[in-house]
Amino acid sequence: MASHSAIPACILMSVIQLVLPDFLLIALGWALFHKLKFSGEFFRGAEQLVYFVLFPALLFHSITQTPLSLSGTYVLLQATVGVMAFGVALAWLAVPVLRPDPVAHASVAQCAYRFNTYMGLSIAGGLAGSAGQTVMAVIVGFAVPISNMAAVHGLARQNGGKVFAEILRNPFIIATVLALLCNIFAVPVPKAVDVALGRLGACAIAIGLMCVGATLSLQGAKGAARLMAWMLALRLLLTPVAAIFIGWAMDLPVVERQVLLLFSALPTASSAYVLAARMGGDGRLVAVTMSVGTLLSALTIPFWLMMGVRP
Repeated sequence: MASHSAIPACILMSVIQLVLPDFLLIALGWALFHKLKFSGEFFRGAEQLVYFVLFPALLFHSITQTPLSLSGTYVLLQATVGVMAFGVALAWLAVPVLRPDPVAHASVAQCAYRFNTYMGLSIAGGLAGSAGQTVMAVIVGFAVPISNMAAVHGLARQNGGKVFAEILRNPFIIATVLALLCNIFAVPVPKAVDVALGRLGACAIAIGLMCVGATLSLQGAKGAARLMAWMLALRLLLTPVAAIFIGWAMDLPVVERQVLLLFSALPTASSAYVLAARMGGDGRLVAVTMSVGTLLSALTIPFWLMMGVRP
C-alpha cells in the first residue's frame, strides 16, 4: 500500500523539480523589470538578441545532436500539424459561440495555439535529455510557420505575399530547415562551430525566460473574461487531451509522445503580444491572457507531465 502511494509522490516531486527552474527565471525577469527597474529598452534588446541569434543557435544545435530519419520526421510533422490544427480550429469556434468583438478575438486567438519555445526546450531537455530537446526543436520548427500564418491571417490587413515572405525570413524556420538538412543527410558540423552554437544556445533559454517574466501584466482585460477563459482552457486543458490522442493514434515512440504532450501544454509566447500590438490589435488583452496562462501553467504543466510519465 505504501509503495503504491509513494510512486505518485515521487513523480510529482520530480516533475516539480523539472518545471520549477523555468518559473524561477520568469519570476526573476518580472522582479528585474517591475521591482529593480531594469529598463524596457534593456529587455527589448535582450529579446532581439535571443530572437535573431541565441535561439536559432539553440534550435540548430538541438536538432543536430540526435540522428533523425526522414520517415520519423514526417510522422512528427503530421502529429504537430494535428495539434496545431486542433488549436486553431477551436480558437475560431469561439466566434459563433461567444460572438466576441472581432478585434479582440483576432488578437487573443493566438493564445490558443502559440507556445513558449524557451520553456518548451528547457523542460524537454530535463524530461528526456538531448533526445527530448531534439524532438521539441523539430516540433517547434514545424509549428512556428503554422502559428505565424494563423495569427497573421486573423490580424492582417495586407496581402498574403508579404506574410509569406516574412515567414520565409523567420530565423527559427531558417535554423530548423538548415539543421534538418544537416541531420538527415549527415552533413558534418565542424567541432568548433558545434561548441560555439551550444554555448550560444545555453544562453538562450535563461535570457528568453527572463524576458517572458518582464512582459507579464494583469491589467487590460475588461469585458473579455469569457473570451480569455475560452482560449486559456483550450491551450492549457483541451489541446493536451488532443495531443495524447494524436500520440496514441499515430503510435509515436514514448519520448516523442511525451514531448508532443509537453508542447501542447505550453503557455502562449510573448511574441503574440508583439504581433497584436504591431498589427493594430488589442495588445493589452493579449498581454493579460499570456500572463494568466503562464501563471496557470505552473499548475497544468506538472499535471500533464505526470499524465505523460505515468507507468
